[in-house]
Amino acid sequence: MTQERTVWTRQHPAVLEELERTGRYVTKEEAIRAKNGDMADFYLKLYRWYGREGERFVPRPQGVEYPIWVSLSQDSMLQPVEGTVILTLSVPKDSLLITDAERWGYRVNQWYIPLDQEDERRHNAELERYGIASESALIDSDKGNFYPLLREKIIRSWTRLFTCPPRPGDMAQATLWELRREWLRKVVWG
Repeated sequence: MTQERTVWTRQHPAVLEELERTGRYVTKEEAIRAKNGDMADFYLKLYRWYGREGERFVPRPQGVEYPIWVSLSQDSMLQPVEGTVILTLSVPKDSLLITDAERWGYRVNQWYIPLDQEDERRHNAELERYGIASESALIDSDKGNFYPLLREKIIRSWTRLFTCPPRPGDMAQATLWELRREWLRKVVWG
């Protein structure tokens, strides 16, 4: 018997409409573009990376490209706002890709994801030794050409998003590859 977990996600009402109409919802590029405006290309590239790496831990169904973010507790969920719906879902635990919110922030900012505080201290000291004030410049500018080993160290660290368990507290977050109508338990309109 599959174990289930309750999760919450704030979505546009069109997501609920598609879920009710077809029985399934997957995130489409147009939705990411609409939500993120001028930053859409950045997030699309980031979510493509997330998909390639994340499917090694939770397989992606055929035809799915992007993740759907969910909260693991009511305390940490995005609150309803006008023009949105909060979906309460009961999902198979093995469909959840659980990560640490702070580590996700490091990945979004193109920073090194440390193993622990001591590893982070050593990494920051290394950046200081090289006179690097903006570590993301090693990824998104020519500066990475001058420090290829440091650039590669940062990129390799990003898989820790998936391999290091979330820290205690409200640091855990999760994604699903799809939403299914049979998982829907409650809808709250914003």
